[in-house]
Amino acid sequence: MEPGAASNALSQLRRGVLEYCVLALLREEERYGFELVRSLSAVDGLVTSEGTIYPLLTRLRKEELVTTFWQESASGPPRRYYRLTAAGGAALAAFGDEWARFRDGVDALLTPGGRHDHDAA
Repeated sequence: MEPGAASNALSQLRRGVLEYCVLALLREEERYGFELVRSLSAVDGLVTSEGTIYPLLTRLRKEELVTTFWQESASGPPRRYYRLTAAGGAALAAFGDEWARFRDGVDALLTPGGRHDHDAA
């Protein structure tokens, strides 16, 4: 394995799950963009920035997984809030099922003495 390959693999994995992390946060409550950045940045290993989140939110809106509305802010200009749609909730649920299988499979492979499909007979 080349130096930095593991780091690149983790970066790709983060990018792959980021949209579902955003959808999961929106399942809890409506949020504005910078609030999403703060919440995601607080998760260990899930480094993100405004430059990553805003293009992602635009794509999620175009795919109708989220909807937006403007709300006045007591501390500045109005904020665009994001809300999960029914399609976004369905996409998140489907991902959750797949993620559990994926995570369990990878954990089994990474754990010494873990159970592998070919071990089951």
